[in-house]
Amino acid sequence: MDFENKKATRQSYGEAIASLGEKNEDIVVLDADLSGATKTNIFAKNFPDRFFDMGIAEQDMMATAAGFATCGKIPYASTFAVFATGRVYDQIRNSICYPNLNVKICATHCGITVGEDGATHQMLEDINLMRGLPNMIVISPSDDIQSKWAVEEASKINGPVYIRFGRAATPIIYDKNIKFEFGKGIQFGDGKDATVFATGIMVAEALKAKEELKKENINIRVIDIHTIKPIDKEIIIKSAKETKKLISVEEHSIIGGLGTAISEVLTDEYPVKLIRMGMKDCFGRSGNAMKLLEYYGLTSKEIIENVLKS
Repeated sequence: MDFENKKATRQSYGEAIASLGEKNEDIVVLDADLSGATKTNIFAKNFPDRFFDMGIAEQDMMATAAGFATCGKIPYASTFAVFATGRVYDQIRNSICYPNLNVKICATHCGITVGEDGATHQMLEDINLMRGLPNMIVISPSDDIQSKWAVEEASKINGPVYIRFGRAATPIIYDKNIKFEFGKGIQFGDGKDATVFATGIMVAEALKAKEELKKENINIRVIDIHTIKPIDKEIIIKSAKETKKLISVEEHSIIGGLGTAISEVLTDEYPVKLIRMGMKDCFGRSGNAMKLLEYYGLTSKEIIENVLKS
């Protein structure tokens, strides 16, 4: 893996939705006055008659997306994660999930790596909000390749899907020819010393930790949990049985996110300890994205420390 080859997953989303628009005329895209940042402007340029800028009216955007779905269209509704899940929760719950409509919510600028925009824009609770909704699928892709796959494959699912994208450029992990599957985690290595479950941009940090630990003859496995709902119970239980320590890491609150989802599986199927790394019941703050990851202990360094703890 080349950690220097980077690309923001929001850019991947913009490219993927434009490519999908060429293949499927039923695709429509809605945005809330942020198309330059969410990169839906690529679709808008290519398909202006299928792009709808709803202005700063996110609730209206979600209700309109629901309306499109009832007419046989496949709407992709996009804005920053804080607006795409928090401001519009009622509309998603009652107008999209309750009637189980075919709406794709693609949220960018999630987590603390939104950076300088600060706590008001650093959405740390979106996985929690979306995974609690019946009928909703929740995807948190880790790189450019996986993001493009998620965007296209979501169009083949008849029902609500939430996809989480970041602002900052992150390493490209996967080869273009790899095959992904919704609900199936991806395992790197078969080390027995620990399992690190990661999602989104934290997968790259977990893989960095894996490489550093290998130099010390400590062998861990990293599991990319790109689908948080439905989660891959089989790979979680298998890793719990085969490794000495379990760690989850996410750019999200430890309340209700990846760590919680894994804990639920372990509680029901194979009760063992899980160390949860993430935002610990707090808001973020304004600052450089990488400096914030360091400040909140969400880098390969802290993953290594947790592996090594007795």
